[in-house]
Amino acid sequence: MNFQNRLIIGVDFDGTIVEDRYPGIGKPRIFAFETLKRLQEDGHRLILWTYRCGKSLDEAVEFCEQNGIIFYAVNKSFPEEKFDNTKSRKINADLFIDDRNIGGVLGWGEVYQMITKEEPNIPVKPKGGLFSFFKKF
Repeated sequence: MNFQNRLIIGVDFDGTIVEDRYPGIGKPRIFAFETLKRLQEDGHRLILWTYRCGKSLDEAVEFCEQNGIIFYAVNKSFPEEKFDNTKSRKINADLFIDDRNIGGVLGWGEVYQMITKEEPNIPVKPKGGLFSFFKKF
């Protein structure tokens, strides 16, 4: 696969974007939202692909929106898709980012580098409130 093309990326929530505290919402994993924003800026479509449903899904989606991420679709392959219990919830994506990968979840810097083959330059807000830039996660 040519990773320079725009990708559809399925992203898990619990244990991947945030620390696993299901059914609550854990703290964001380091650089998760910064990396997801950068992937969207690069033109990739992100799909939230999670076990959550109902109120806990709504809370996860709202948490992501509060952190600047609006997904292309949530638990479906495209926004207009209707889930009617006759089809699998498996989504159509080029890549999946999930803490249940063999070997566990990678750091978000490693994820970005694997997808883009470049080092990000994303502003972060360190403790103390000053902005800095980094070359590696």
